[in-house]
Amino acid sequence: MEPEVFGEQYWARRPLLTRAEDTGNSFTDLLDLPAVDELLSRRGLRTPFLRIAKDGAVVDPERFTSSGGAGAEIADQVSSEAVLRLFADGSTVVLQGLHRLWPPLIEFADSLAADLGHPTQVNAYITPPSSRGFSPHYDVHDVFVLQMAGKKHWTIHEPVLPDPLRTQVWNDRADEVAAAAEREPVIDAVLRPGDALYLPRGYLHSARALGEISAHLTVGIHPVTRWAAAESALDLVRTLAAEDPELRGSLPLGLDLTRPDSIRDDVAAVIAGLQDWLGRVDPTEVADRLRARTWSQVRPEPVAPLAQATAAAALTPDTVLRLRARLRCSLRDAADGRVTLLGGRRTHTFPAEARPALAELLAVGELEVGDLPALDPADRITLARRLVTDGIATVPGAVPGHARTGDDDGHDHATGEHR
Repeated sequence: MEPEVFGEQYWARRPLLTRAEDTGNSFTDLLDLPAVDELLSRRGLRTPFLRIAKDGAVVDPERFTSSGGAGAEIADQVSSEAVLRLFADGSTVVLQGLHRLWPPLIEFADSLAADLGHPTQVNAYITPPSSRGFSPHYDVHDVFVLQMAGKKHWTIHEPVLPDPLRTQVWNDRADEVAAAAEREPVIDAVLRPGDALYLPRGYLHSARALGEISAHLTVGIHPVTRWAAAESALDLVRTLAAEDPELRGSLPLGLDLTRPDSIRDDVAAVIAGLQDWLGRVDPTEVADRLRARTWSQVRPEPVAPLAQATAAAALTPDTVLRLRARLRCSLRDAADGRVTLLGGRRTHTFPAEARPALAELLAVGELEVGDLPALDPADRITLARRLVTDGIATVPGAVPGHARTGDDDGHDHATGEHR
């Protein structure tokens, strides 16, 4: 399916079940059962990166965590033998935040977020044979369910609350959810390895493993919503309206808040004042606040600190600079004549003369230090070093080690030896 078709017909509208025989997918390149065992036994996993549940109830973390022994006495580390006992007893293992833990999923989730324009997360659910981890519920974000091992029977029902916000969790509507789960499902299907299921936020779902260990990835998509724009607008109004002396005024002496009518006129004046300030809000500024909020939730490509520090100390005109992958950037002129680079969750300020060089790097994505335009050779090195150390650009192929400076010919002049 073309992305445009998915966006028009399914995104935030209705579920979609896709079978492996139609796509050729398996998803084991992202995670498989041996990788799950490695995470649980050898990676020093800690809560809250692991949850365990059985028959709809979450297991107390103290039942599967302990100290890691000498030199690692932190008490919330996952105990592999405790996980073994609980899993053998029918509990579901939930690996959370895998987009921060497992390299294939780090790359996958970051790339997906860049494509979709919405932040992502990845969890894995590993369920023992013929067991259910969670009772029917809904999520406040969209999900892609990617079945990677075993079989799982999924039951999907219409929402009790379409497009729920982050604060409108299913627990607050538990009775409605339970009643809705008794109705005719919109999807009642068994997922096998390679199958994928898309669920817009709000759709009720539950799943049960069949016959063998079942494992799936849940790729959560946290949609940027109109309500998020509303929150940004209200935050801006709150900031602007604080400068209004009328709104900062005190209420009368003898205030009796048990009689709302006694301050009706004051409240009406406040509402009118806020409406006036709301009318002055610049949509562009609201959009910028929404951008900052969204970008702060999305990670660009990770950088290797040692390798990049080594490269930054050894820059030459022939060094290649590459704009950091998946770093969302925007270049703006500041009021003081300098230039501002918005890069992900950070803001960087540069002198005005650096603008052509920054604009060129953002436009082409990769160039040599000596090709940074409108700067003299020394300033090119200075700018490039800052771009690398600030995590805006990287030097491809950099490795940690001895950093040779531009005048280092590899000869130790103190000893006469060649290094």
